[in-house]
Amino acid sequence: MQVAACGVCRTDLHVVDGELPNPKLPIVPGHEIVGRIDKVADGTDALSIGQRVGVPWLGQTCGQCRYCRNGSENLCDRPLFTGYTRDGGYATHVVADARYVFALPQDGDDIATAPLLCAGLIGWRSLQIAGDGQKIGLYGFGAAAHIIAQVACWQGREVFAFTRKGDDAAQAFARTLGARWSGSSEDAPPEPLDCAIIYAPVGTLVPLALRAVRKGGRVVCAGIHMTDIPSFPYDILWHEREIKSVANLTRQDGEEFFKIVPKARIRTETVSYPLTRANEALADLRNGRLRGAAVLVP
Repeated sequence: MQVAACGVCRTDLHVVDGELPNPKLPIVPGHEIVGRIDKVADGTDALSIGQRVGVPWLGQTCGQCRYCRNGSENLCDRPLFTGYTRDGGYATHVVADARYVFALPQDGDDIATAPLLCAGLIGWRSLQIAGDGQKIGLYGFGAAAHIIAQVACWQGREVFAFTRKGDDAAQAFARTLGARWSGSSEDAPPEPLDCAIIYAPVGTLVPLALRAVRKGGRVVCAGIHMTDIPSFPYDILWHEREIKSVANLTRQDGEEFFKIVPKARIRTETVSYPLTRANEALADLRNGRLRGAAVLVP
Protein backbone atom coordinates (compact mmCIF):
# COMPACT_ATOMS: atom_id res chain seq x y z
CA MET A 1 0.00 0.00 0.00
CA GLN A 2 1.05 3.60 -0.51
CA VAL A 3 1.84 5.41 2.74
CA ALA A 4 0.10 8.76 3.23
CA ALA A 5 1.27 9.37 6.82
CA CYS A 6 3.09 7.50 9.58
CA GLY A 7 3.12 8.54 13.21
CA VAL A 8 6.34 8.62 15.20
CA CYS A 9 5.90 6.57 18.36
CA ARG A 10 8.11 6.22 21.43
CA THR A 11 8.32 2.51 20.61
CA ASP A 12 10.18 3.54 17.44
CA LEU A 13 12.82 5.09 19.70
CA HIS A 14 13.09 1.85 21.66
CA VAL A 15 13.58 -0.04 18.38
CA VAL A 16 16.22 2.26 16.87
CA ASP A 17 18.02 2.62 20.22
CA GLY A 18 18.31 -1.17 20.55
CA GLU A 19 16.23 -1.37 23.72
CA LEU A 20 13.93 -4.09 22.35
CA PRO A 21 15.33 -7.58 21.74
CA ASN A 22 15.71 -9.35 18.41
CA PRO A 23 14.47 -6.79 15.88
CA LYS A 24 14.50 -7.59 12.19
CA LEU A 25 17.69 -6.06 10.84
CA PRO A 26 17.83 -4.00 8.79
CA ILE A 27 14.41 -2.64 9.79
CA VAL A 28 12.14 0.12 8.50
CA PRO A 29 10.47 1.55 11.64
CA GLY A 30 6.95 2.91 11.95
CA HIS A 31 3.64 1.34 12.97
CA GLU A 32 1.09 4.16 12.96
CA ILE A 33 0.45 3.98 9.24
CA VAL A 34 -2.35 5.49 7.19
CA GLY A 35 -2.42 4.88 3.47
CA ARG A 36 -4.27 3.63 0.45
CA ILE A 37 -4.13 0.19 -1.05
CA ASP A 38 -2.47 0.03 -4.44
CA LYS A 39 -2.25 -3.75 -4.78
CA VAL A 40 -3.96 -6.76 -3.18
CA ALA A 41 -2.93 -10.39 -3.21
CA ASP A 42 -4.99 -12.97 -5.06
CA GLY A 43 -7.86 -14.19 -2.93
CA THR A 44 -8.03 -11.05 -0.77
CA ASP A 45 -11.67 -10.03 -0.92
CA ALA A 46 -12.09 -7.89 2.19
CA LEU A 47 -10.01 -4.97 0.86
CA SER A 48 -9.94 -3.17 -2.47
CA ILE A 49 -7.54 -1.01 -4.46
CA GLY A 50 -7.84 2.64 -3.49
CA GLN A 51 -9.28 1.87 -0.06
CA ARG A 52 -7.99 3.95 2.88
CA VAL A 53 -6.69 1.77 5.71
CA GLY A 54 -4.58 1.87 8.86
CA VAL A 55 -1.71 -0.47 9.70
CA PRO A 56 -1.05 -0.93 13.45
CA TRP A 57 1.73 -2.42 15.60
CA LEU A 58 0.24 -5.93 15.57
CA GLY A 59 1.25 -7.20 12.14
CA GLN A 60 0.44 -10.91 12.37
CA THR A 61 -0.26 -13.69 14.87
CA CYS A 62 0.06 -17.46 14.63
CA GLY A 63 -3.59 -18.22 15.39
CA GLN A 64 -2.58 -21.53 17.00
CA CYS A 65 -0.96 -20.89 20.39
CA ARG A 66 -2.96 -20.93 23.64
CA TYR A 67 -3.19 -17.14 23.67
CA CYS A 68 -4.54 -16.84 20.15
CA ARG A 69 -7.06 -19.59 20.84
CA ASN A 70 -8.40 -17.91 23.98
CA GLY A 71 -8.81 -14.45 22.49
CA SER A 72 -5.54 -12.96 23.74
CA GLU A 73 -3.78 -12.56 20.41
CA ASN A 74 -1.84 -9.63 21.87
CA LEU A 75 0.15 -12.27 23.81
CA CYS A 76 0.76 -14.55 20.80
CA ASP A 77 3.86 -16.73 21.08
CA ARG A 78 4.88 -16.18 17.44
CA PRO A 79 3.76 -12.68 16.44
CA LEU A 80 5.09 -10.18 13.92
CA PHE A 81 5.15 -6.49 14.78
CA THR A 82 5.08 -3.69 12.25
CA GLY A 83 8.24 -1.60 12.30
CA TYR A 84 10.00 -4.06 14.61
CA THR A 85 9.98 -7.61 13.25
CA ARG A 86 8.55 -6.65 9.85
CA ASP A 87 9.15 -3.47 7.87
CA GLY A 88 7.00 -0.49 8.75
CA GLY A 89 5.86 2.91 7.57
CA TYR A 90 8.92 5.17 7.46
CA ALA A 91 8.68 4.68 3.72
CA THR A 92 6.62 5.50 0.67
CA HIS A 93 5.08 2.00 0.55
CA VAL A 94 4.52 -0.85 2.98
CA VAL A 95 3.37 -4.47 2.72
CA ALA A 96 0.78 -5.53 5.32
CA ASP A 97 -1.28 -8.61 6.13
CA ALA A 98 -4.84 -7.80 5.05
CA ARG A 99 -6.24 -9.56 8.13
CA TYR A 100 -4.55 -7.08 10.48
CA VAL A 101 -5.33 -3.70 8.92
CA PHE A 102 -8.24 -1.46 9.82
CA ALA A 103 -10.61 -0.01 7.25
CA LEU A 104 -10.82 3.78 7.67
CA PRO A 105 -13.26 6.38 6.33
CA GLN A 106 -12.23 7.43 2.86
CA ASP A 107 -12.32 11.17 3.53
CA GLY A 108 -10.41 11.41 6.82
CA ASP A 109 -7.35 13.50 7.62
CA ASP A 110 -4.36 11.18 7.20
CA ILE A 111 -1.98 13.13 9.46
CA ALA A 112 -4.54 13.50 12.24
CA THR A 113 -5.48 9.82 12.03
CA ALA A 114 -1.97 8.32 12.13
CA PRO A 115 -1.41 8.65 15.93
CA LEU A 116 -4.64 6.76 16.57
CA LEU A 117 -3.02 3.59 15.19
CA CYS A 118 -0.85 3.13 18.30
CA ALA A 119 -1.06 6.03 20.73
CA GLY A 120 -4.83 5.75 20.45
CA LEU A 121 -5.07 1.96 20.41
CA ILE A 122 -2.63 1.32 23.25
CA GLY A 123 -4.19 4.21 25.10
CA TRP A 124 -7.60 2.60 24.72
CA ARG A 125 -6.36 -0.80 25.89
CA SER A 126 -4.64 0.75 28.89
CA LEU A 127 -7.81 2.65 29.78
CA GLN A 128 -9.80 -0.59 29.67
CA ILE A 129 -7.25 -2.35 31.88
CA ALA A 130 -7.27 0.56 34.33
CA GLY A 131 -10.94 -0.19 35.04
CA ASP A 132 -13.88 2.11 35.47
CA GLY A 133 -12.49 4.37 38.18
CA GLN A 134 -13.84 7.91 38.17
CA LYS A 135 -10.59 9.70 39.07
CA ILE A 136 -7.80 8.72 36.69
CA GLY A 137 -4.19 9.90 36.61
CA LEU A 138 -2.17 10.03 33.38
CA TYR A 139 1.61 10.12 33.80
CA GLY A 140 3.49 11.44 30.76
CA PHE A 141 1.26 13.74 28.76
CA GLY A 142 2.36 12.89 25.24
CA ALA A 143 0.73 11.29 22.22
CA ALA A 144 -1.24 8.57 24.02
CA ALA A 145 -2.30 10.63 27.04
CA HIS A 146 -3.55 13.55 24.98
CA ILE A 147 -5.87 11.17 23.12
CA ILE A 148 -7.02 9.15 26.12
CA ALA A 149 -7.64 12.26 28.22
CA GLN A 150 -10.31 13.16 25.69
CA VAL A 151 -11.86 9.69 25.82
CA ALA A 152 -11.88 9.68 29.63
CA CYS A 153 -13.50 13.11 29.78
CA TRP A 154 -16.10 12.00 27.23
CA GLN A 155 -16.84 9.04 29.50
CA GLY A 156 -17.45 11.43 32.37
CA ARG A 157 -14.25 10.70 34.29
CA GLU A 158 -12.03 13.22 36.06
CA VAL A 159 -8.52 13.41 34.55
CA PHE A 160 -5.40 14.33 36.54
CA ALA A 161 -2.40 14.94 34.25
CA PHE A 162 1.21 14.50 35.39
CA THR A 163 4.11 15.90 33.35
CA ARG A 164 7.83 16.52 33.63
CA LYS A 165 8.73 18.97 36.36
CA GLY A 166 8.43 22.54 35.13
CA ASP A 167 6.63 21.66 31.89
CA ASP A 168 4.03 24.38 32.23
CA ALA A 169 3.11 24.16 28.54
CA ALA A 170 2.20 20.46 28.77
CA GLN A 171 0.21 21.08 31.93
CA ALA A 172 -1.72 23.91 30.29
CA PHE A 173 -2.28 21.71 27.22
CA ALA A 174 -3.76 18.99 29.42
CA ARG A 175 -6.21 21.45 30.92
CA THR A 176 -7.36 22.56 27.46
CA LEU A 177 -8.28 18.91 26.80
CA GLY A 178 -10.43 18.68 29.90
CA ALA A 179 -8.01 17.68 32.66
CA ARG A 180 -9.37 18.75 36.03
CA TRP A 181 -5.84 19.10 37.44
CA SER A 182 -2.31 19.05 36.04
CA GLY A 183 1.05 19.15 37.73
CA SER A 184 4.49 17.57 38.02
CA SER A 185 4.89 13.81 38.31
CA GLU A 186 6.51 14.40 41.70
CA ASP A 187 3.43 16.24 42.97
CA ALA A 188 0.69 14.52 44.93
CA PRO A 189 -2.75 14.94 43.34
CA PRO A 190 -5.28 16.99 45.31
CA GLU A 191 -7.14 13.80 46.23
CA PRO A 192 -6.52 10.04 45.92
CA LEU A 193 -6.93 8.55 42.46
CA ASP A 194 -8.94 5.46 41.57
CA CYS A 195 -6.38 4.42 38.96
CA ALA A 196 -3.34 5.70 37.11
CA ILE A 197 -1.78 4.98 33.72
CA ILE A 198 1.94 5.49 33.16
CA TYR A 199 2.80 6.32 29.54
CA ALA A 200 6.30 7.66 30.15
CA PRO A 201 8.95 4.89 30.07
CA VAL A 202 10.25 5.87 33.49
CA GLY A 203 10.30 3.21 36.20
CA THR A 204 10.59 5.73 39.04
CA LEU A 205 7.01 6.80 38.28
CA VAL A 206 5.61 3.48 39.54
CA PRO A 207 6.12 4.19 43.27
CA LEU A 208 4.86 7.74 42.77
CA ALA A 209 1.69 6.46 41.11
CA LEU A 210 1.18 3.85 43.84
CA ARG A 211 1.29 6.60 46.43
CA ALA A 212 -1.26 8.59 44.40
CA VAL A 213 -3.93 5.89 44.14
CA ARG A 214 -6.42 5.00 46.87
CA LYS A 215 -6.76 1.63 48.61
CA GLY A 216 -7.75 -0.94 45.99
CA GLY A 217 -6.43 1.36 43.26
CA ARG A 218 -4.67 0.19 40.12
CA VAL A 219 -1.50 1.40 38.37
CA VAL A 220 -1.13 0.45 34.70
CA CYS A 221 2.26 0.52 32.95
CA ALA A 222 1.38 1.16 29.31
CA GLY A 223 4.77 1.12 27.59
CA ILE A 224 6.53 -1.72 25.83
CA HIS A 225 9.77 -0.71 27.57
CA MET A 226 10.47 1.01 30.88
CA THR A 227 13.56 1.81 32.89
CA ASP A 228 14.02 -0.29 36.01
CA ILE A 229 11.42 0.13 38.72
CA PRO A 230 13.19 1.02 41.99
CA SER A 231 12.50 -0.82 45.21
CA PHE A 232 9.70 0.66 47.25
CA PRO A 233 8.13 0.04 50.66
CA TYR A 234 5.46 -2.62 50.76
CA ASP A 235 2.99 -0.32 52.47
CA ILE A 236 2.36 1.69 49.27
CA LEU A 237 1.31 -1.55 47.54
CA TRP A 238 -0.64 -2.91 50.49
CA HIS A 239 -4.39 -2.42 50.80
CA GLU A 240 -4.91 -4.37 47.59
CA ARG A 241 -3.37 -1.88 45.22
CA GLU A 242 -2.36 -3.43 41.90
CA ILE A 243 0.30 -2.97 39.22
CA LYS A 244 -0.60 -4.18 35.71
CA SER A 245 1.15 -3.99 32.36
CA VAL A 246 -0.18 -3.59 28.83
CA ALA A 247 1.14 -5.74 26.01
CA ASN A 248 0.44 -4.89 22.38
CA LEU A 249 -3.18 -4.83 21.18
CA THR A 250 -5.85 -7.01 19.65
CA ARG A 251 -7.89 -6.43 16.54
CA GLN A 252 -10.93 -6.21 18.80
CA ASP A 253 -9.32 -3.23 20.53
CA GLY A 254 -9.18 -1.50 17.16
CA GLU A 255 -12.76 -2.29 16.26
CA GLU A 256 -13.93 -0.85 19.59
CA PHE A 257 -11.71 2.21 19.56
CA PHE A 258 -12.44 3.40 16.03
CA LYS A 259 -16.15 3.37 16.83
CA ILE A 260 -15.47 5.68 19.77
CA VAL A 261 -13.28 8.18 17.89
CA PRO A 262 -16.16 10.06 16.20
CA LYS A 263 -18.45 9.78 19.22
CA ALA A 264 -15.85 11.29 21.55
CA ARG A 265 -14.86 13.83 18.88
CA ILE A 266 -11.22 13.04 19.41
CA ARG A 267 -8.80 15.49 17.89
CA THR A 268 -5.09 14.84 17.71
CA GLU A 269 -2.43 17.48 18.11
CA THR A 270 0.25 16.76 15.52
CA VAL A 271 3.52 18.12 14.16
CA SER A 272 4.23 16.92 10.63
CA TYR A 273 7.68 16.27 9.16
CA PRO A 274 8.68 15.20 5.66
CA LEU A 275 9.94 11.62 5.57
CA THR A 276 13.48 12.88 4.93
CA ARG A 277 13.44 14.47 8.43
CA ALA A 278 12.56 11.26 10.28
CA ASN A 279 15.70 11.47 12.45
CA GLU A 280 14.78 15.01 13.47
CA ALA A 281 11.28 13.86 14.46
CA LEU A 282 12.77 11.07 16.58
CA ALA A 283 15.16 13.52 18.23
CA ASP A 284 12.34 15.92 19.04
CA LEU A 285 10.38 13.06 20.61
CA ARG A 286 13.40 11.88 22.58
CA ASN A 287 14.06 15.35 23.98
CA GLY A 288 10.47 16.21 24.85
CA ARG A 289 10.11 18.98 22.28
CA LEU A 290 6.72 17.81 20.97
CA ARG A 291 3.20 18.72 21.95
CA GLY A 292 0.99 15.81 20.94
CA ALA A 293 2.40 13.53 18.25
CA ALA A 294 4.91 13.69 15.40
CA VAL A 295 3.84 12.41 11.99
CA LEU A 296 5.98 11.68 8.93
CA VAL A 297 4.61 12.49 5.49
CA PRO A 298 6.29 10.90 2.44
